[in-house]
Order: sequence, then structure tokens, then C-alpha cells
Amino acid sequence: MTGSAGKVRYAVVGLGYIAQVAVLPAFRNARRNSELAALVSGDPEKLRGLGRRYGVEHLYSYERYAECLANVDAVYIALPNHLHHSYAVAAARAGVHVLCEKPLAVSVEQCREMIGEARRHDVRLMTAYRLHFDRATMRALEIAGEGRLGDPRVFHSAFTMQVKPGNIRLGPEALGGGPVYDLGVYCINAARHLFASEPERVQACSRSGGDLRFSQSHEALAATMAFQDGRLASFTVSNGAEKRGWYELIGTHGWLRMSPSYDYAAPIVLEVEIDGRRRKSRYGRRDQFAPELLAFSASVLAGRDPESSGAEGLADLRVVEALLESARRGGSVDLPPFDGGARLDENQAIHRPPVERPELLHAHAPGAS
Repeated sequence: MTGSAGKVRYAVVGLGYIAQVAVLPAFRNARRNSELAALVSGDPEKLRGLGRRYGVEHLYSYERYAECLANVDAVYIALPNHLHHSYAVAAARAGVHVLCEKPLAVSVEQCREMIGEARRHDVRLMTAYRLHFDRATMRALEIAGEGRLGDPRVFHSAFTMQVKPGNIRLGPEALGGGPVYDLGVYCINAARHLFASEPERVQACSRSGGDLRFSQSHEALAATMAFQDGRLASFTVSNGAEKRGWYELIGTHGWLRMSPSYDYAAPIVLEVEIDGRRRKSRYGRRDQFAPELLAFSASVLAGRDPESSGAEGLADLRVVEALLESARRGGSVDLPPFDGGARLDENQAIHRPPVERPELLHAHAPGAS
């Protein structure tokens, strides 16, 4: 199986909720350089049904993953968090490029191995940070980076949802369960880029209450991150609260607020106040997954590393690990210096129209709609 001229042929690995509602439909908006060529799942009915829906003939079970890798250029890994590492490493060793959902892995050690294997086999590795190509997000970064708020001093955020019983997000934290892996990485990533800096010290407090859903992982975690020059970031994430997601950045001369800041389908409102003058901008619904595909395929075809590389996933995982350590033993945890690589280019936003939500096949939303 070889790609059409100028196109990267993908296998989507894992056909759960996010793959069905966002990743698979996105290929229509990314057809300039990306082609859906294969599907991988342990559910034969999913394979047959989604194969028919998207016109994909090459269908593989997980046991036939090696066979799949011999016939595609790239994989989009949409598996549970604890499986990202093994499936990405296998792809890299087969010479197949990897676009992997966040978090990149469940430990810093796993991230480093994924990055090392990608380099060793000369394949591209990208962490699927869809917001890095979102117009509203890029606008917020532009405002902060130009100094229009003065010196950014404070970031705070909340990202919460009600996760249904039995969902894998409620599993053990050793397997990537809990709110920090699934939700906290968004807050960490936003703070790092709005401050254009890496945290030096973190502290966290976690709670679970008496809800039996949270017998294996925390219900909620509140975090503080200290950056250089006295800047502070704080956020709270929860798998047991009403669905919300927003952040604020406060500078010496103004502030901005984005809500919903982490959603992939809803319209976004960016509110900015500078020297007492306030303005609101509304950004309509859009497809955030096609831009990821377009950007990653462009990097593959050009033979260069993508912007949101494996190092970006590692940068956030080191913070996640430190926060969980702080929550376990109490007190703050220092982080060694880290070069997270290139900062985001505010001009890299890619707009694609929204996709219609398809009918789900043996998959369920993690929380209430």
C-alpha cells in the first residue's frame, strides 16, 4: 500500500469515542495531504461498520498490528493512555510515523523512549495538541507575547467534567487514570505557552470524597506551578464536577479570559481588558483535528519534526509526574531546568469547518453531553 501523490496514508488505532466523533470525520477536511487508509480495533463490528462508513478496506485487529504497520505511512494513536507507549514504539521501529493523542504516555521514562525510538528510526513523532492550531488559542498567545497585557503574572484555570462509572478515565493513575492525565495536561500546556516559560516548582492537593467512582484515582486535584520571575499558575481539574473549562491570564496592565478554553467543538469567547478597555471576540465552531493531520502530514512529507513534537508531550508529563508526587507526599516538588523546544508561532492556526457528529458504534461519551 503506497500513498497517493502528496498524501500520507494513516491507520487510526483505537476506535473509541474521540476517534469516532473527531478523528475519523477530520480526514475529510484534511484530504489535501492526508488519507485514511486503515483501521485498527479489537471490535470486529466496529471495524466492519466504520470501514463501510468511511470507505476503508484495510481492517486490522490489534493482533495484526504489525501487519498493518507494513502497509501505512503513519498511525494516529487514539488508544487509552497506558497503551500509547507500546503502540508508538512498535510503529517507530517499523519506520511508521506517529501522531499520538495526549498525554503522550503515562511517565517521563516512556516519553523519552518514544522520542528516542522515533529519532533512531528517523520517523516523525507528534503529540496531538489540537489547540496549537486553533485561531482563538493563537490569538491569546499573540496578545500575551506582544506584551499587550503588560508583564503576564498570574494564570488560573479550571477544567472539570462528570465522568460516567466504568469509564477508563477512572482507572488507576499508574495507567493514566485520574483528572491530571486527561484534563490537567491542557492547563499545564496553556500556562507554559502563555508564560513562554517552564515551571520550576509545583505543589498539588488531591481529593476523592466518598464517591465509589473514585476508588482507583483522584476525583479532583488543585495545582500551583511557580515559574521564573515570580509568575504563578494555578488550576483545578475534576472528574466529578459539572462540565467547565476556562482560563484567565492576568498581566500588569490587563487580562484575558477564554471560555470554553479546551473544547474541540463549541464556540469560544475570548475576552480581553487592557487599561480598562474591554473587548469580546467570538470564534465559531470548527474542526480542530483536521489541522493536526494537515500539519503532521506536512512535516512527514517535508522530512522535518512537527511543531508539537514528542518533546512537547514530555514537557507536560514531567509536570504531571511532579504534581502527582506532591499530592502523594505533600509539600512542593522542584523541577530541573528543561528546554521545551520552540515556542508556538501565532501564525500557525489552521481553520477547517466543523464536522457533523456521527452516530456512535460501540462507543460512549466519557461524561454527560
